Amino acid sequence: MNTDSTPLFQNEPDYGAAEIQANLRKLERRDLWVWGNAAIIILSLTAAIFSLSVSFYLRGEKTLFGLDLRLAVRALVVLVLVFTCQMIYQHLRLRKTQRALAEQHIQAEVFRRLAMFDPLTGLYNRRFAEQRLRAEIARSERRGLSLIVVLVDLNDFKQINDEHGHLAGDHVLKEFAKYLNRSTRGSDLAARWGGDEFILLLLDCEVNQLSLILSRLDGLQVEFQGKVLPITFSVGWKAYKPGDQFDELIEEADRHLYTHKAEAKTPRTPVTMPV
Repeated sequence: MNTDSTPLFQNEPDYGAAEIQANLRKLERRDLWVWGNAAIIILSLTAAIFSLSVSFYLRGEKTLFGLDLRLAVRALVVLVLVFTCQMIYQHLRLRKTQRALAEQHIQAEVFRRLAMFDPLTGLYNRRFAEQRLRAEIARSERRGLSLIVVLVDLNDFKQINDEHGHLAGDHVLKEFAKYLNRSTRGSDLAARWGGDEFILLLLDCEVNQLSLILSRLDGLQVEFQGKVLPITFSVGWKAYKPGDQFDELIEEADRHLYTHKAEAKTPRTPVTMPV
């Protein structure tokens, strides 16, 4: 997608994903800080135990500042063990919190994807496409860039459902969505508009390039349970002009779509794209 476009979700809830990610990063930094300090403390205590052991066993010293060295070594050993057990306990608690936050993050990501993507085809859904189109209209108005809105509707889709079943219809939608997505550039947007209708937002695209883009879908065939289903489609488009609003672009593209749909009365006959 075009990273230079207007932000889409300034008022869009992220289901707490940003806050969860921030909390996870804080926990990771805290974990590193705690274990770093713990390593320093344990090393210091170990060094103290070693030093006292050398004084006791090699030098034969019995006391240090009036303290029994043997007792001091044992106390330090116990202290190291207690401190290590406490650190392990705290780490386990921290990991449990991290797992809980990770699960919440996964749930938030699921909700985000449900809000943006069509579950059947994997394309962006209508809700996202509408917001993206409004953003691109503002961008085109501000920078004078070209924008073309294209509505694509499958021909005889009801007939496919009636003759081959809804599983075949779902398969056709998914396969067509794949081809549609592959036929566009990374900066463009392909989305499911509803039912057997799709929408394309072609950014920085001239009208004379539209036929080339749509020609990549001509002759599409989908195989389902050993049967080959020819797929044709009708299109309606509207190129953005300064001052055009969201409703005007959609209505004009929709009007052209139904005109072309009426011209495709012969079943399975591809509709050529007028310029």
